[in-house]
Amino acid sequence: MNNEVKSAGGLPLLLGVMGDPISQTKSPAMHGAALEAAGLAGTYVPMHVRKEQLKDAIKGIAALGFRGVNVTVPHKVDVMNYVDVVDEAAKQIGAVNTIVNDGGVLTGYNTDGIGYIRSLKEEAVADLSGKHVLVIGCGGAARGIVYALLQEKPGSVIIANRTIEKAQELADEWAHLGAISACGMEELANVLQESHIDIVVNTTSVGMYPKAGELPIPAELLSPNMVVSDLIYNPLKTELLVRAESIGCRIHNGLGMFVYQGAYAFEYWTGRPAPIEAMRTVVLNSLQV
Repeated sequence: MNNEVKSAGGLPLLLGVMGDPISQTKSPAMHGAALEAAGLAGTYVPMHVRKEQLKDAIKGIAALGFRGVNVTVPHKVDVMNYVDVVDEAAKQIGAVNTIVNDGGVLTGYNTDGIGYIRSLKEEAVADLSGKHVLVIGCGGAARGIVYALLQEKPGSVIIANRTIEKAQELADEWAHLGAISACGMEELANVLQESHIDIVVNTTSVGMYPKAGELPIPAELLSPNMVVSDLIYNPLKTELLVRAESIGCRIHNGLGMFVYQGAYAFEYWTGRPAPIEAMRTVVLNSLQV
């Protein structure tokens, strides 16, 4: 089999990730391992791009012959203004985290939501249809996840946020996609008692290293029949997951989402199946150093 997939000009694949900050990213290690496992010549580099540099940086992707890049915080929304085409799902979500360069035409995709759902179904809940889901937070990550969740025909999705107006806006925007509603954080106790929630998903950064001891919701609101999912993967087991597991909940962390969003991006860039186990192993190893 010919393993040659090349960037513009027939050169080895040029790939990377843009963000601010960027030094913490595990993506270069993960994609470096993916390229090696797939037998592809190429490089994946971290790029520190500030907000005011984003437009020029995206132009540079095409000019330098990059095959593609990932886009991370805080650029996932603004970058939509600078690509040539936005995939329909990414347009609905309102965020792009993956760009593919096809002969100078830059197309933006969102692999966060589909990566999360793939991980959740493989690791925790095989069938999401009819399930009642509480999503904590409504930032960029939440948008991708809620949009992808609604494609799975859940019984209901409730978005809880400190600013209820923001959560209500999102619920109104996507009311045509399924049973979706909003609540404030102070209403959580009532919501959890009355709505028979099956799955709780934390999309906020509360509990992330280095503030690993914090909780996005009071632990006493959880009950043993719930699946509790946290997008955070550093630490692998947040305080929320520790507390949930201690009362008998099934728990699910963000490692799978991170790996699968990267796997979908790799497949967009190369047209090859992503070497998922090699990607997962290198991220796990980097977290355990």
